[in-house]
Amino acid sequence: MLTRDTTLQSEIIRALGVASTFHADSETERRVAFLAEYLEACGAAGYVLGISGGTDSTVAGRLAQLACERTGKTFVAMRLPYGRQSDEDDAQAAVAFIGPTSTVVVDIKPAVDAIHSATTPAGGFADRAQADFVKGNIKARQRMVAQYAVAGRTGSLVVGTDHAAEAVMGFFTKYGDGACDVAPLSGLTKSRVRAIGECLGAPEHLVAKVPTADLEEDRPGLPDEHAYGVTYAEIDAYLAGQPVSSSAQETIETAYLVTSHKRALPPGPSQ
Repeated sequence: MLTRDTTLQSEIIRALGVASTFHADSETERRVAFLAEYLEACGAAGYVLGISGGTDSTVAGRLAQLACERTGKTFVAMRLPYGRQSDEDDAQAAVAFIGPTSTVVVDIKPAVDAIHSATTPAGGFADRAQADFVKGNIKARQRMVAQYAVAGRTGSLVVGTDHAAEAVMGFFTKYGDGACDVAPLSGLTKSRVRAIGECLGAPEHLVAKVPTADLEEDRPGLPDEHAYGVTYAEIDAYLAGQPVSSSAQETIETAYLVTSHKRALPPGPSQ
């Protein structure tokens, strides 16, 4: 019988703060209370979050809204489409469920296209895939620019949607969707995010929605799992300390190691 090395797995679980036990109702309350207490401690006016219509922003948005209601603060939901969003109905359903204090809509297309055009090299990119990838990251960063602009105007804090299943894979844009002031889904696996969504009463079709970053125009709506090369069920099992296939373990651990710079503060020369 082969012996599986779990040393790195244990280190990753600890580093990402994944708890060994989970109860959706108590965890939901704990995270709302955290957001409320942090808001009061910072003296901020409220929270801001871009709502895409996906599971993560729906859940994080509702947690933030409940915290703002508890503290008498304001929650601004932002819609940040690139032109016309194909699943706009889901985004509107998410905003309706969250019940924000106000909603701000910013079409990021003009800004993204201008930046992408101005920074495209004279000889063009190596290929279409590289150009599409670079532009996708501009989209993610432009969305964060818009959120911080509104947060600055309102004296609020920006909420992030990153959780342990995305963090372990490094599946976020550095200084894009990876930038935020507070991360209420931190330490949660994807299945636990869904469980909190169910506890909150989120629409079932949003809780069960297939996750996609939807940043690449040549591959619209590409499911996260296709980009990973591993399923969320395998990632969640790994983060729960359970055995997974050797190929899944290698994929997850390799992704974690090569994206370590995304989860760390910028380094400087040692003294």
